[in-house]
Amino acid sequence: MIYKKILIKVVCTLIMILGASWWSFAQRDSITIEMALDIAEENNPSLRTSKLNLERSQLNLLAQKLALKSRFTLNLEPASYSRERRFENRLSEWYENETFSTGGTFRVSQPILLTDGTITLTDNFSWQNNTSFTEGNTRQNKAFNNNLRLTLDQPIFTYNTRKMALKDLEFRYENAGISYALQRLRTEASISDQFYRVYMAQNTLEIRKEEFENEKKNYEIIKSKVDASLLPRAELFQAEVNFLSAQSAVEDQIASLENAKDNLKLALGIPLNENINVKADIEFTTVPVNFNQAVESGMASRMELRQREIEIEQADMDMVQTKAQNEFRGNISLSLGITGVDERFSNMYNNPTQNPRVAVSFSVPIFDWGEKKARVKAQETTQTIAKLNAENQINEIELNVRQVFREIERIHTQIGIEEKNLQNAQRTYDLNVIKYREGELTGMQMSQYQTQLSTRKISYSQTLINYKIALLNLKIASLYDFENDKPVIPVMGLEN
Repeated sequence: MIYKKILIKVVCTLIMILGASWWSFAQRDSITIEMALDIAEENNPSLRTSKLNLERSQLNLLAQKLALKSRFTLNLEPASYSRERRFENRLSEWYENETFSTGGTFRVSQPILLTDGTITLTDNFSWQNNTSFTEGNTRQNKAFNNNLRLTLDQPIFTYNTRKMALKDLEFRYENAGISYALQRLRTEASISDQFYRVYMAQNTLEIRKEEFENEKKNYEIIKSKVDASLLPRAELFQAEVNFLSAQSAVEDQIASLENAKDNLKLALGIPLNENINVKADIEFTTVPVNFNQAVESGMASRMELRQREIEIEQADMDMVQTKAQNEFRGNISLSLGITGVDERFSNMYNNPTQNPRVAVSFSVPIFDWGEKKARVKAQETTQTIAKLNAENQINEIELNVRQVFREIERIHTQIGIEEKNLQNAQRTYDLNVIKYREGELTGMQMSQYQTQLSTRKISYSQTLINYKIALLNLKIASLYDFENDKPVIPVMGLEN
């Protein structure tokens, strides 16, 4: 009687657990690997961060290009008033000066990318009322003043800073695009791994349920035979242990499934309280893989190689800037202006004054205690490191392709072995379950056959998943999709 109560209690508990699990699964339609990747595209934290970095680089490059266009500025001084006492040395007398003025400056500045020079058109317009008070005398002047000037400033004997800044931002934008594309591939690998972990946990749960059902049937059969005195009571004790162990294994697997789901939800960037279920097709299909094609595609397409090239070019640019420190340089300034002054606005340029100006200046370093030499040597080391990284990257890519290719071949062979082991384990279990129910085997022996069958089922499913993951890793390593027989073209820019 006590065993019957235990059985009823365990079955009710299991029904509640499985019912709750089924209800959770039913709350959301099952998602496929393609759906999971689409969700991650919009919500994965790492991918979103990489995309934001790409947007930032794009905006910085756009800002630099816009900075090369004409810049218009207007500075206004609506009112200015001053009154002060001064001493006139020429006349040896004190006088007071009172000034009220208003005016503004309009400036158009145009950078020249080709030469790193700047052309500036400046128009300064003002009106002032100036009054001077001396001993018994008052002098006043009211006048409009306009100064129009065109200036060219041109650096010489140095590098083009504007071209260098623009090129640097172009490199940064390209590098950000490559990083974004690589992050998409890494995210695909990460999401696929988490996705198949959930799938494997679901599959294992089904295996544990099947194992539980088998133990339940065995328990009922053994109990009926013990009640009929056909088997010793010790066999009922062992059957009960096997039954409870199977029930505990189901509960443990439900917890493992929920943990795997949480990890997948975290990778997808969706709320942890949202329930998900996955579905996948892991039927084994041999995918022909060409080793030489994989290596050649990786060498020709892997974006990390371009990143190393960018590092070398940026190191060369840094060397130009380093050598420019404490260097001999000059500047040419050409200016042509015209000034008009008159009490009446319309007469300002009746008698204009021309203001030409030409200036050439040089900066000549004399002695810097070896600072420039040390900085140049340090930058030469940076250039060497960048070149070594590029060489190492080539070897790493080929090594990566080789290892993944060998892993695919190993798993391909292992699938055949696991399939054979599963068939043998199933036949062995089917034969021995009959013996067990006829009393020819002990419960301990039957438990071992059940465990062996469950292990082979799980191992076979895991091997199929490993094959899927290995094919994905080869696609990422070679940037060639052998399943669909086409090259992979990563998305490297922002979609408009």
